[in-house]
Amino acid sequence: MSVRRSVPAADGVALNVEIDGPADAPVTVVLAHGWTLDVRVWAPVACSLAGGPAPVRVVRYDHRGHGRSAAVDPATMTIEQLADDLAQVIATAAPDGPLVLGGHSMGGMTLMALAERHPGAIERTVGIALVSTASGGLAGHMLGMPPRVAAVWRPVEQRVYGSRRWSTRRALGHPRLLAPGLRWLLLGPDPGPVARRITTEVVSSCRPLTVSGFRPTLEAHERDAALAAFASVPTAMLVGSRDRLTPVSASRRIAAALPSAGLTIFPDAGHMLPLERVAGVAGRISALVAGAVTAHR
Repeated sequence: MSVRRSVPAADGVALNVEIDGPADAPVTVVLAHGWTLDVRVWAPVACSLAGGPAPVRVVRYDHRGHGRSAAVDPATMTIEQLADDLAQVIATAAPDGPLVLGGHSMGGMTLMALAERHPGAIERTVGIALVSTASGGLAGHMLGMPPRVAAVWRPVEQRVYGSRRWSTRRALGHPRLLAPGLRWLLLGPDPGPVARRITTEVVSSCRPLTVSGFRPTLEAHERDAALAAFASVPTAMLVGSRDRLTPVSASRRIAAALPSAGLTIFPDAGHMLPLERVAGVAGRISALVAGAVTAHR
């Protein structure tokens, strides 16, 4: 059973935090989700980690503007701000002991910004999991579309984002209507029912202003240099071979900047690895935890 609490960010924004596992576990795993998602995406992995043979404490949280966290002004929707939020979550919900940090998609980008802005948090970190993410190169790329199609679609997107209907809607759309497109964009060719259901529910319920508000910071994200902070930390990179948003080439770019990291490519998986390959993702995070426990004995 998860314990839910609210953690105030440095600017007062209420962040939803959910904690699983024993309070006296030797290592705390902190998991950050991706753009348009929320804590539900990490729930199966958290359950596996917290209920395993060597239980760990798992902290999940909703980024500002996502899930149960407070809606915010788009001016604060930046990866830099997300790094500051993560530092606050760590300071409040996991103030002591070794950490394993896991970030999916924009959550992985948040870990890179954390290294830039809060190096003290990295000093406590004994493992890093970069899941379906990128260190840069996203400018001009749109939602898995080929560049030529993206160039045509971008002006349309901007008109949609500027419309009153977009800015006043509370959710992106009806799950049944969005399901086919989300499955093509985010999932591999044969996803399980839980992966399909959670992916559709989470993205459909996202606030439209969160979708548009974070687009500029994703395009501006260039943090190859920040990866040097992870050089002495055991790091696992995970990506699906069918990932349309952050493809294998994005993980190979990270590997070039961080040669000490290990890369695992999951055949026929899409962007939603924490849902599509629960055992594989949980297993690699568990290995980081086990390595940390062994090292600190």
